[in-house]
Amino acid sequence: AQEKKIFTVQGPYPIIRRLLRARGWVERKLPGTGRELEQHHGDQSKQRLETGPSNGGAGQGEALLNTHGGAQPFLGTTDPQHYPWLPDEEEEEQCDDDPNGIHDLMSYLVRDRLPNFIWTNFLEATDRQLLQQDNVVNHYSRVDAFTTKEGLCLSLQNLPWIEQADPNTFFPRCYRLGNMDEREAFIDDFRLTAARSLLKLALEEPGDMPARTEQVPNSAKGAGESHISHPKHPTAWQGCPLYPELVEEALEVCKQHLSVLQHQDIDRSTPSPCRTCIDWDHFLQEYYRVAHEGAELVLTRQQRKQCQNLLQRLAEQLPQLDMEGKLNVWILKPGAESQGRGKAGGSGEHTEAPLFGGVPLSLCSSGIVCTTRLEEVLQLAWTCTAPSVQVGRWVVQKYVERLLTIFGTKFDIRQWFVVTDWKPLTVWFYQDCYLRFCSWPFSLHHLERARHLCNVSVQKWYTTSPDQDPRVPPDKIWSNKQFQEYLAQMGQADAWHQVLVPGMKAAILNALRSARDRVAFRKGSFELYGADFLVGEDLQPWLLEINSCPTMSPSSAVTRRLCANVQRDTLRLVLDRKENPTCSIGAFELIYKE
Repeated sequence: AQEKKIFTVQGPYPIIRRLLRARGWVERKLPGTGRELEQHHGDQSKQRLETGPSNGGAGQGEALLNTHGGAQPFLGTTDPQHYPWLPDEEEEEQCDDDPNGIHDLMSYLVRDRLPNFIWTNFLEATDRQLLQQDNVVNHYSRVDAFTTKEGLCLSLQNLPWIEQADPNTFFPRCYRLGNMDEREAFIDDFRLTAARSLLKLALEEPGDMPARTEQVPNSAKGAGESHISHPKHPTAWQGCPLYPELVEEALEVCKQHLSVLQHQDIDRSTPSPCRTCIDWDHFLQEYYRVAHEGAELVLTRQQRKQCQNLLQRLAEQLPQLDMEGKLNVWILKPGAESQGRGKAGGSGEHTEAPLFGGVPLSLCSSGIVCTTRLEEVLQLAWTCTAPSVQVGRWVVQKYVERLLTIFGTKFDIRQWFVVTDWKPLTVWFYQDCYLRFCSWPFSLHHLERARHLCNVSVQKWYTTSPDQDPRVPPDKIWSNKQFQEYLAQMGQADAWHQVLVPGMKAAILNALRSARDRVAFRKGSFELYGADFLVGEDLQPWLLEINSCPTMSPSSAVTRRLCANVQRDTLRLVLDRKENPTCSIGAFELIYKE
């Protein structure tokens, strides 16, 4: 092997392996991954497919890279979408990639050599002794400061102290429920959002009132479902209408909040207005009747004008007033989980869900829960003791209710970027990305996973709803080019380059700046990330999370092409460019260098 051209790949990355071999690199294989095991690959994949994972994660039972040889078990990958027990066509092709055994022979010859390039699922799979060498590694350590939900939540709270930027303009407000101050702030936020939502509902015409919702018995809930409230079809409210006193309470609370907002500064947190001036328990129950059970509001003409005026003034102070909608939907997530893990809990089978402390055990899994009731959020976060969720490590985030849908279906955007240096911070944005669609039509009155969580690892458990628009792609994936064509048809041809891309770039950079002091910097490392965005009705992107190990396993023709391209271009960026600064880096664009 040529000097400094030995590599190691840990995980399902056949394209990286193939591209490095084509450059003349020699692989030092992991223990137990030689040709002698290849004959068992198909049977093992089939067995994994039948049994599924035992820990809800991926990669269990693979080997830890050890400089002295031998295999050690590791915990598994943090990849949100790749499941190694599902056969991968690219992996299957790998078996024929070395018909004469040349690569295996070369690998044997370098078995005692240290690799110069390491591409692994996650940094913990790499022997620490290797990180002291002059090699290239595809991860940084301590990136949980922005690649876990809890870390990103905390980092972006500190953003105004670091940059002249407001996270509320690109990141749905988020709270760590394990922190007492943040839990109290969430309770205040939920109440204030309910009051604002009531003003919005009060301005609706009777025909626009929401559908009625009700609780479904636990025996009717699927073990893998992550929703609490289920609505029925719209029905007329059978009780008495709710009179102006309720609107008057909402107006009073919102006026006090507006006064606080107008005098707020960065040096102190916003005090809660009117914490005890009304009976909040009673107010929320009445709000639930209006928002989720179809109760009618009666208000005076003067109140209607007051609602309009107050909402307009609040919009000047609250960047999220429009996107937050009027049904007060929130998402509860395990904050210590990273890269979207836990979104695919359960097998999809519908069995009876037992209770734990009044909470269905299915909701105590590591799955994400959408809910519209304050008491449900607090009860679940306080009583759930499932082993997969660390105590107190929940985050709760405002759901983007007013989002752009395509053919009546929710989607999100997976956007790649690479950090090649933290000192100075150097960021490369990938100009191709893809959209992921849900399997069922979007509805805020039905909170099933199939309607609200776009991850491939979630949607693969669902068959397409018969109510789904046939124009939604069968594989639930679009390229950004297809999305741009759709926007052009909608009369928004310039939105991609003028609104969405600049918004995604700014959100990514702000997230990185907010966390960089907590990341462990290492020369020679780089990292490819996958950021997930929702798109609002106004076409503004909203950052949801950043994944440190984005899946490279193709789930469609689009992702097969794009995932191969981004791996190819990443190697161009971090290897070829060192020897030839003018070489092609494909679709990567330098967007920031200090």
